[in-house]
Amino acid sequence: MGNSDTFIFKSTFPCLARDLYDWHSRPGALERLIPPWERTAVLSKHGGIRPGGRAEMRMHLGPFPYRWAARHVEDRPGVMFRDIQEKGPFSSWSHSHFFTDTAEGSLLEDRIAFSLPAHALLPGLVKKQVHRILERVFRYRHATLREDLILHASCSKTPLRILVTGASGVLGRALLPLLTTGGHQVWTLVRHRPALEKNEVYWDPLGGVIDTQNLPPDLDGVIHLAGEYIGLNRWSEEKKRKVVDSRTMGTSLLAKTLGALPVPPKVFLSASAVGFYGENRQQGLDEDTAPGGHFISRICDLWEKSAAPAQDAGIRTVLLRIGVVLTPRGGALRQLLGASPFGIFRSFGKGDQCVSWIGLDDTLGALLHCLANSTLNGPVNIVAPAPVTNREMMQTVARVLGRPVFPPLPAWLLKTLYGQMATEILLSGCHVSTAKLTASGFQFRHPEMEGLLRRQLCREPVTIQEGEK
Repeated sequence: MGNSDTFIFKSTFPCLARDLYDWHSRPGALERLIPPWERTAVLSKHGGIRPGGRAEMRMHLGPFPYRWAARHVEDRPGVMFRDIQEKGPFSSWSHSHFFTDTAEGSLLEDRIAFSLPAHALLPGLVKKQVHRILERVFRYRHATLREDLILHASCSKTPLRILVTGASGVLGRALLPLLTTGGHQVWTLVRHRPALEKNEVYWDPLGGVIDTQNLPPDLDGVIHLAGEYIGLNRWSEEKKRKVVDSRTMGTSLLAKTLGALPVPPKVFLSASAVGFYGENRQQGLDEDTAPGGHFISRICDLWEKSAAPAQDAGIRTVLLRIGVVLTPRGGALRQLLGASPFGIFRSFGKGDQCVSWIGLDDTLGALLHCLANSTLNGPVNIVAPAPVTNREMMQTVARVLGRPVFPPLPAWLLKTLYGQMATEILLSGCHVSTAKLTASGFQFRHPEMEGLLRRQLCREPVTIQEGEK
């Protein structure tokens, strides 16, 4: 192969080449294309994909972090753009993106010319491994891009002006790039000194303050995700008070403020959780089910009732009863993987408690769907259609990673260590119905847990396709 190699990955898409190019040119495209199994963080970026644009990321080679800096050097709108490595592990790296219309839609070709240090002297096995890594990355990138384009085709026909709270959380950090790549304008409520050039607006939810002067005058929708993280540790009385106050006071303030605006937004999405149902062994719990008797059930009930002022003001209000969101970037799955570095996966107690889960991308897609679908009102369960038991979940994670499952952790030990949290989170569960969401036309990317985990943890089979090298 000489002093350099070329890797090519091609896929067809159900849209025009210009649509593909436009998606890549919007803020958030880089973040949307980072595979979830990679520990990568975007440190800075400016200038977009036009020549002179630059992005810097922190990446990892195994356990070792390094910085990657790329600079855009060529851009032909609607046709192609190219970036090169300025700083990183390669001796040279040039990545060209080509967009071409076809009879069926469009073709995206990613072409990477690269060389490694002492490239000509390296054994072919090393170069082949680089190709395999790139194959996995670009298979993920193209699949995510295709799914995002399909989602936006149904939900993003008209660009919206959207306000988001909780933008620094796991959901919020992932939601913003999805919205902006769909062509939407986004503002965020923040509790620090706002950067107005970044569309940040100050609020103090516990102090009852929102800087309405810097809100855009014609918001289309609001997605409210903010709230104190309930945590997977022992709950103190102070922690419980913070959890209740952050959800009820912030939601009430936001709902009243939106209702009092000269032109209120058309829709208000307010987060809740399937913890609303508490410990419930009934299958197929729907949105008409009464709240459970747990502390987290009371939190969710009060949380949802705090959104009433928005509904009273005539704003379409959707209460998002979100299940256990699975992503290696945060939440339950990240904690599970971090707590099991040697593959020691163990169910909790009997392991028969039900986990109503959902993948991160399906959660984001459901939020955009609820935002765009005017038929949805009131509580909506945001979960995958195939709940599993805690035991089945541990077995699935272990199977995907090729690791064993050890004997369960006894319930008495979990209660001793974590008290009420163990009883209400680790040892409880509910089997939640998706009938309302699916009846509105929502389609899941990952209805089954194993398929989701294989995508997120890079455990899908990989083969080099014909025409790629």
